[in-house]
Amino acid sequence: MVFFIFELMNPAEQYILNQPEPAKSILLHLQVVIEATLPDAVMLYKYKIPFYYIDGKQPFCYLGYSNGYVDLGFWHGTHLTLHSEILVSKGRKHMKSLRYYKPEDVNEAVLIDVLNEAYSVRNKKYYK
Repeated sequence: MVFFIFELMNPAEQYILNQPEPAKSILLHLQVVIEATLPDAVMLYKYKIPFYYIDGKQPFCYLGYSNGYVDLGFWHGTHLTLHSEILVSKGRKHMKSLRYYKPEDVNEAVLIDVLNEAYSVRNKKYYK
């Protein structure tokens, strides 16, 4: 008798694994850094992309790939002040994001700074 054990992958992880290179490598790297920096962040599949929530209900950031770049968007981006010269808000009133075109674009020190600042303003009102 043969038994098969299948572990169902959640849709957020499947989204990441389905992306072409180099996006997949960038997304996997971001996932590791986010989860190491913010252990209470939970990755869910919302709005057809991986979305991190804090305390299971508070939107925090999202991971997306389109137009040749990976976008790490922050829900309370309007409150972010560190590294404002590289945060992108074009076309969005309240969200800001870090954009990556290739794996070497990921500066972990900057990423961790922005993650920690975003975490510190997570309870502020959405509007500034």
